[in-house]
Amino acid sequence: MLLKPHSRVQVFEGAEDNLPDRDALRAAVAIRQLAEGLTADDLLLVLISGGGSALLPAPIPPVTLEEKQTLTKLLAARGANIQELNTIRKALSQLKGGGLAQAAYPAQVVSLILSDVVGDPVEVIASGPTVASVHSVQDCLHILNHYGLRAALPRSVKTVLAQSDSDPHGPHSCGHVLNVIIGSNALALAEAQRQAEALGYRAVVLSAAIQGDVKSVARFYGLLTRVAGAHLTPPVTRASVEEEAQLWELAAELHLPDLQLKEALEAVVEAGGPVCLLAGGEPTVQLQGSGKGGRNQELALRVGAELGQRPLGPLEVLFLSGGTDGQDGPTEAAGAWVVPELASQAAAEGLDVAAFLSRNDSHTFFRCFRGGAHLLHTGLTGTNVMDAHLLFLRPR
Repeated sequence: MLLKPHSRVQVFEGAEDNLPDRDALRAAVAIRQLAEGLTADDLLLVLISGGGSALLPAPIPPVTLEEKQTLTKLLAARGANIQELNTIRKALSQLKGGGLAQAAYPAQVVSLILSDVVGDPVEVIASGPTVASVHSVQDCLHILNHYGLRAALPRSVKTVLAQSDSDPHGPHSCGHVLNVIIGSNALALAEAQRQAEALGYRAVVLSAAIQGDVKSVARFYGLLTRVAGAHLTPPVTRASVEEEAQLWELAAELHLPDLQLKEALEAVVEAGGPVCLLAGGEPTVQLQGSGKGGRNQELALRVGAELGQRPLGPLEVLFLSGGTDGQDGPTEAAGAWVVPELASQAAAEGLDVAAFLSRNDSHTFFRCFRGGAHLLHTGLTGTNVMDAHLLFLRPR
């Protein structure tokens, strides 16, 4: 980020811990002024990635930054997903939901986008500053009702929602805009698959759209391990047939549109040797305690608890969950990895896995357990295409 002494590039730092702040607000004002000064002879190049929502806060008056921030925090704490969060952000923003593109008109706009959202919907990534919003006020009210927050809305938010129509940012057609996805979770998983194959694993990508409550996702990976393990180490028992039925049922409940479960299980049968099952996405954690952690460490710890419920037979298993940005929640770790022996090994060290999970305190657990050896430390990667989940299986 070091610039030459007379550089024309301006750098604004803000949104510490991915939360909008006064520094980010100043940057948003400068960006809006730049866009509004453009003409039909200009080209506006926009680079968009995860964190863009927090870096571009421009609340519609009379909503204040603090009010918008409080509402976003409340929604996140109650388990709202990124699509729901961004629907609310767009409704209260001057620049999100196509607002930046409208400010730049009639200049040509090209947006190069790193997707941190399941399914790569350009209108959701960074709340779509160059994509016209398709959400109505009714969509916002439905979300707020669902999470029990409508009655607690500040007067200013009610005022802005009352003033808005279904498309507050002008016409739906953005003919002067080109939006291009240049990086995504699917691309990251494809590269991880190639690396795993080079290491001798039969590697299969399950899904790049893993989402839903972290407890259900952990149960899915627990069942997947048992079912895939049964295929790797025959004979298949009646219990494993029942677990496969449960796995398919849970997969249906999680609504994973691109799930390649049948193909993955067939590949496991064919492989007969070491297997790497890969997936990615962004599960959600409903906060119940005041502990420290992130969704990757929480998922890994919950999968570890699932795997330790009963013996897996002659099978080596390792599960890893990591954030591609290198930072999981407000911690210095990218995620963590676990093995089926985790719960028993933790108990021997006086650590109760269930107690840490009840407080959402996964980071503290992994920091204490074996001196932090199970934490994944990559450092900040400079990119963000959501999370990667890797399940390694090897017959003994």
